[in-house]
Amino acid sequence: MHVVHLETGRHPYGGARQALILMRGLKARGVEGTLACTAGGPLAGEARRLGLALRELPMRGDHDFGFIGRFTALLRELQPDLVHVHSRRGADWFGGLAARRAGIPALLTRRVDRSEGLLSRLKYRPYGRVVAISTAIRRQLEAVGLRPPRLALVRSAVEPALQDPAWSRERLAREFSLDPRCQLVGCVSQLIARKGHAELLQAWREVALACPQARLLLFGQGPLEASLRRRVRALGLEGSVLFAGFRPDLASFIGRLDVLAHAASAEGLGLAVLEAEAAGVPVVAFRAGGVPEIVADGRTGYLVRAGDAAAFAIALTELLQNEARRRALGAAAWDWVAREFRVADMVDAYLTLYRDLAETPPR
Repeated sequence: MHVVHLETGRHPYGGARQALILMRGLKARGVEGTLACTAGGPLAGEARRLGLALRELPMRGDHDFGFIGRFTALLRELQPDLVHVHSRRGADWFGGLAARRAGIPALLTRRVDRSEGLLSRLKYRPYGRVVAISTAIRRQLEAVGLRPPRLALVRSAVEPALQDPAWSRERLAREFSLDPRCQLVGCVSQLIARKGHAELLQAWREVALACPQARLLLFGQGPLEASLRRRVRALGLEGSVLFAGFRPDLASFIGRLDVLAHAASAEGLGLAVLEAEAAGVPVVAFRAGGVPEIVADGRTGYLVRAGDAAAFAIALTELLQNEARRRALGAAAWDWVAREFRVADMVDAYLTLYRDLAETPPR
């Protein structure tokens, strides 16, 4: 079987990273795969580094209607058994239309936590299967008329990290010019509005007063960086908040964090949350989207009402002031991810969908 995977996001994080994880898992099962992605982006470089088959295409966003023709031509050239569309950035509309024009069955994975209007029914018509990565997204798809067997649920997955990370705590402190005795709270997300950095900084003002040795590391990049830096200055938090940028080597040291903070107000599932738990790090997060499906409140971390910065601050402070509790939650998180969010299970689920789709007569 040969599957063409379409991912139009430029960077290898979030859903794009899940596409790479899936392709590697499928390759190990003997399933041939080709990644079609935006030309010249970091995602293409990462796929090349991983040894995945790659075809780069020009893509100029949600309104690049010429992409339909370019992707159709690629599909007619490669003649795959099916197309798996992974991203939203124009791909969910254009990928399905191109697959239909090329006469190839297609599957879409929806990762975005956002309700849609009835017009979206047209978007899903070319797809023989539509996959939600959380029950929150599945409910949104049911609201626009999708039902099994066309609608399926396959959650994201990660490999449990080594319990002794590659980096020492001292190396991590040196990397970011911090005192090794500091308590480290990480936030891993794009610097965009729905990721909740404004609420996180509001909460952090209270945390910093209660835990003066704590430092907040903001990992990621995005259009809100300048305004968030101004907000940090306005709150007087320059000494305890660090903008750490996008780090492709995050897996080397995420397990050395004391807590992961995730303040997103809308989240399909939350890959950064899963990766932190897989490294044995407890999580404090807003109860939003699919996050309650991957954070067991009181067992692997704490969930608070979305947007409640005061409750978020209380939960963070409690964990920072209780080392034994942090260790217990982190150990439970590692064990839970290792059992419930295995890459092998995700690969099996997609293989089953692929085979069902390939055997389903065209409508």
